[in-house]
Amino acid sequence: MLRAGHAVALCTLALLTLGVVMVTSAGLNVRPIGPAGVTEGYGPSSAGAMFASIVLSRTGMYMALAVGAMWLASVMPLRGFAQAAARPVGDRRLLLAMSVGVLAMLAMLALVYLPGVGREVNGSSRWFELPLPGAGRLSVQPSEIVKWGMIALLAWYCVARADRLGRFRAGVLPGLAILGVLSAVVLIEDLGTGVLIGSVGCLLMLAAGCRIKHFLLFAPLGLFAVGMAIWTSPYRLRRLVAFLDPYADTTDTGYQMIQSLGAISGGGGLGRGLGHGIQKLGYLPEDQTDFVFAIICEELGIVGAVLVAALFMGLLWFGLTIVRREPAAMLKLVGLGVLLTIGLQMIMNLFVVTGLGPTKGIALPLLSAGGTGWVLTAAALGLLVGMDRAHARGALRAPDPLADRAHERQAQLRTAPIPEIVVTRKTARGVRAR
Repeated sequence: MLRAGHAVALCTLALLTLGVVMVTSAGLNVRPIGPAGVTEGYGPSSAGAMFASIVLSRTGMYMALAVGAMWLASVMPLRGFAQAAARPVGDRRLLLAMSVGVLAMLAMLALVYLPGVGREVNGSSRWFELPLPGAGRLSVQPSEIVKWGMIALLAWYCVARADRLGRFRAGVLPGLAILGVLSAVVLIEDLGTGVLIGSVGCLLMLAAGCRIKHFLLFAPLGLFAVGMAIWTSPYRLRRLVAFLDPYADTTDTGYQMIQSLGAISGGGGLGRGLGHGIQKLGYLPEDQTDFVFAIICEELGIVGAVLVAALFMGLLWFGLTIVRREPAAMLKLVGLGVLLTIGLQMIMNLFVVTGLGPTKGIALPLLSAGGTGWVLTAAALGLLVGMDRAHARGALRAPDPLADRAHERQAQLRTAPIPEIVVTRKTARGVRAR
């Protein structure tokens, strides 16, 4: 029988497969004219060579790592983690653990500025590289690690202080302080991911039991931080102006948005055909990463766009089914954070690609090219698969006080002595025992 966890795994595999195909298609180039004066077409010359190039490509390897990460996460001992998170923890121990987690994430974010380790792309320092013997250098995006690590850290904090989340100073303020520090540091180099981390964290705390009025007090501060990040960055200001009127500067600030809209409109209903897109031939920047959805629309048309939307909707729907029936508070919050992250990131990317939002560097989950993002996103979804597996095996049972009292009452009745039953009958002179 197909369970919700199976559906989540299938949707993830379908998105990863489509991502490998479309990233490879976006990377195809026209071969130069041969000696006979005839162009040799796109990429590999045969279907077998094309298949081998996709499977053995860097993107294909990342997909294999992502699938492996999803499987490993799905077989983790979730029952043990849930029980450990539910144990009472003192304020000092909680503060120490949270501080260690935040400092570790900040140190990881600082590696992008370390000479010889950090890597700058398009004016942004978002990656650091680690040497791998015999395999070159491994590129890591620390903001992706912070994005998923924040969910686990904040979920544990909410479970540990569940009885105080309704208070401002003892419950909401420490969690918001941790969230604000990490979001602000990420915001320096990656505006989209910083806003995503802050939004998911706030929604997660509200779902855990915090009061919305406490968050409204800090809303102006968050908007001010985002505004200052835009105001102090000239290229972000240009992107905002291009969003308001992309045709004011068609060769510079508005170029990418215009080319993206041209790719989407050029696909029509059925698209130009897989591999036959035009905008990827040097016209649309970042066609393999942030704007891969535009290539999908151009080559697969409305059918491809609907397919992508259906896979994401199915992933979120079945994931929400798993989260709703999850009895452990820690796992419930982690699962909700995973779904919020994927859903909001998908919406932000689609808004950018379709011209409904200003251009910013945020990828489409499981589709845009990226090693760290694919592996960690698949691992996060593997946790949902593991929750569904644990529920199916009865490894996690929700506490039910009414059922427990009923079982105790039945046990008492089974062990109690049977009372003597006296049968009486009425006579003319009164009641006589028989």
